[in-house]
Parts: sequence; structure tokens; C-alpha cells
Amino acid sequence: MADKTLFITGASSGIGEATARKAVAAGWNVGLFARSADKLEKIVADLGDRALALPGDATSFDDQVAALRTLGERFGTVNAAFANAGRGTSKGGAEKGEVDDWQGMVDLNVMGMLKTVKAALPWLKPNRGHMVLTGSAAGRRHIAGSVYGATKWFVHGYAGNLAEEMKDWGGRCTVVAPGMVNTGFFDEPKPDKLQPDDVAEAVMLALDASEVTDVREVFLMPRG
Repeated sequence: MADKTLFITGASSGIGEATARKAVAAGWNVGLFARSADKLEKIVADLGDRALALPGDATSFDDQVAALRTLGERFGTVNAAFANAGRGTSKGGAEKGEVDDWQGMVDLNVMGMLKTVKAALPWLKPNRGHMVLTGSAAGRRHIAGSVYGATKWFVHGYAGNLAEEMKDWGGRCTVVAPGMVNTGFFDEPKPDKLQPDDVAEAVMLALDASEVTDVREVFLMPRG
């Protein structure tokens, strides 16, 4: 595993930051991509030479292409990418939801994820690399009026399609689907729910799988 390199979007906090920390502890190099340059620099200062701050916007394909080029030039290759950036939306369902808010969420949760995949694949293909996507329990069940849940249904469906495409050249794709996680996604702390470290462990479980194992989905829920 030494000297493998992982690109992470939404890496300035929560699941992305926790995954970066666990990956570095396991011997990976990491590229941390998010809009908040200050937060990224603080994390990189903790992680040391194996980490690289890559400020940018996940809704921008050009930003992601440039970030992956910088990461690849720094560490020589990119072996895995984690499309983790995402956001929720205001409540209200189909009737009372806000169109502009939906658009911003779809731009990030769906198009941003697709842009990560497209930007990363040229780096992953020569290495028979690994693509990880953040799904959700909300993408595995129906929730009244949830547009957010629908974006995660897309992620789950696309993950299977991408896995079929990547297997032609020996690549792997995993969707990690957590239930409620105690992150800034919620207005109030959720200390009795999953923690970012729990989800990061699921990501590393997939990345660390043996060469003959193709982990397509990791589904985890708060106990009980």
C-alpha cells in the first residue's frame, strides 16, 4: 500500500477529512480538494508531507482536472479517488421545495460527482485504480418528497454502471452508503449516530480489499 495516492473531494471536514487522516495513517498519499483553502491547509499541516491541499470547486470540471494533475505530478500517480462532496437541501418536498436550492444540490451531488469520475479516470485506468462514491441510506429507500434522497439514488445507480465500465480494464468502483452521520450536514449534533471516522473506516475497507475482491457497496447504519 505504501506510496499509493488518493484524491478526495469534500475533504475540508467530516467524512472527507476523516478519510484523509485514516488514509495517511495507513501509508497513502492524499490530495484534499474543497473550496476552503484555509481549512485544507490546517489539515495538511497536521498530516505532513503525504498530504496536499488542492483548493477548488467540485462543480467545476476544470478545477478538478487541474487538481488531479497537480496531485499526480506531486506523487507520480493517482491510484484512487473518492467523490465525497455533497450537500442537502431545504425541507418542503416537491410542493414547497425551492427550485434554486434543488439546482445547487443537483449540480454538486450529481454533476459534481460525475465530473470527479471523468477527471479521475484517466489517472486511474493505467493503475487498475479504484473509484469510491459517497451514497446514502437515503438512496436505498423512499423518503416522502426527498429530492436529496433522489440524488443519492442516482449515485447508487451510477455506481453500478460505473463498476461495469471499469471492470473492462480491471478497475473497481465502490459506493459507501451510511445512515445518519454526525457532521455539519445537520444543524444540531448527532452524537448517538455514525461518526465521520466510522464512514472513513468503510472507505478504507474497500480500498484495502485484496486484489481479487471487488467491494461494490458498503452499507452501514447506526447500531440499533
